[in-house]
Amino acid sequence: MRVGVLTGGGDCPGLNPAIRAVVRRSLQHGFEVWGIRNGWAGLLDGGELIPLDLQFVSGILHVGGTKLGTSRTNPAKSEAMMDQVQRNLERHGIEALVAIGGDDTLGVAHRLSQRGVHVVGIPKTMDNDVVGTDYCIGFDSAVSIVVEALDRLHTTAESHHRVIVVEVMGRDTGWVAIMGGLAGGADFILIPEEPHTLDEVIASLERRRQRGKNFSIIVVAEGVVMPELANKEAICERDAFGHVRLDRRCVAETIAQMIGERTGMETRHVVLGHLQRGGSPTVFDRVLATRFGVRAADMVQAGRFGRMVAIQGNHIVEVPLEVAASGIKPVDPELIRLAQVFY
Repeated sequence: MRVGVLTGGGDCPGLNPAIRAVVRRSLQHGFEVWGIRNGWAGLLDGGELIPLDLQFVSGILHVGGTKLGTSRTNPAKSEAMMDQVQRNLERHGIEALVAIGGDDTLGVAHRLSQRGVHVVGIPKTMDNDVVGTDYCIGFDSAVSIVVEALDRLHTTAESHHRVIVVEVMGRDTGWVAIMGGLAGGADFILIPEEPHTLDEVIASLERRRQRGKNFSIIVVAEGVVMPELANKEAICERDAFGHVRLDRRCVAETIAQMIGERTGMETRHVVLGHLQRGGSPTVFDRVLATRFGVRAADMVQAGRFGRMVAIQGNHIVEVPLEVAASGIKPVDPELIRLAQVFY
């Protein structure tokens, strides 16, 4: 059997370990494995496929990013584009496809599955918002970067008696913000799932000042909504999946400015941005990606298509791709309540 592998959407640590695991297990099954360059874009432009062998995956376990390249191309925008993807898969003789990506990539994979293409999905997103799995590849690595940054910012905030507003990734959900903020000792966490007003944030700062704490770290997810924030979405550039380009909308800077004006406290902002995507994967992500990749190859061998690999508890399971494509997974309310204990 000839198996294709692609990585779609934003890059993150853990993609290369997943590719490595798919390839090594697939070769044990006697499959040919071919890499598709640059995600769905590689199947739209009919670009060359590259053979994936032991030499290709040697030494990539610890390497961040993806050796196959990626893109945010969305072929599901039209049936003609989906037809082209399917024709190119057939032209290259790809009998099964392993698609590694987030909800957008997996949504396209589901559409292909409905068309009869043999597809297996692997969930990857540092946002951790794919439905049906407790963890996605890249999330643990991203949160680890956030925590390291908060540890460093705490010392300078305390030394200079400053409020520092730290913006982290999280368009629709606050998984990175809530987990990173909890582990990094944030004094307030702002996420899309739990709206707060500026008055609530300032009240928390005042309570800290009354306890003799004249500095604070506030973590904010990039997609947070607050009444005091101007809604700039109508004029913002959007990507191929229709998502607002949040890199053009610095909420941390705006919130920091408002806090400074209202409280008189010296306030700074930090946008971690693409630092959260870079670097080597953590131990957790290396092992998770390896488990996912091996299981995906086993699913191809067993003919269990139209499904996504997932982890629930500590067990690797399979869920229908339609579940992964059904929406986004919000932050667990229990985690929100836990974080609020420390505000």
